[in-house]
Amino acid sequence: MAAPKKTSKPTMKPGKEKTWTDKVNDPTKEFIIKKLEKDFADMPAGAKMLIATPMIIDEYIRHIPKGKSGSLATMRRDLANEYGAEYTCPVTSGIFLRIVSEAAHEQIEKRVALNKVAPFWRVIDSQSKLIKKLSFGEAFVQQQRKKEGLDL
Repeated sequence: MAAPKKTSKPTMKPGKEKTWTDKVNDPTKEFIIKKLEKDFADMPAGAKMLIATPMIIDEYIRHIPKGKSGSLATMRRDLANEYGAEYTCPVTSGIFLRIVSEAAHEQIEKRVALNKVAPFWRVIDSQSKLIKKLSFGEAFVQQQRKKEGLDL
């Protein structure tokens, strides 16, 4: 009887997929400041661009006071200044804002109090392209914005 054939691939065991909250709190993710080699989006070649992390976006959003709103553009500008860059990446900022939003909603579904989650609805409005991508839909965001007097 021949011995079983060995493969170089490790066998994958089924594991728990990361939750949105896990993605926000991932301690292995670190911000990067990158010098752009060519023009990218609204940024010229040679500029220093911050690639933030979901945790940085989460922290920023938590500092927006109740009843006040911000924008993705303002957040990008503020974070670039805080981290010594000229710009913040628009692509990853949008992705990380979605991760933070989904994580906050995931926590709300687990009955975490609203004042204990990142108030992403202060950055996402009904005109945002991101609102249509959220797994839980637009109604929650619109409801929270209305409660805080943000969509008058």
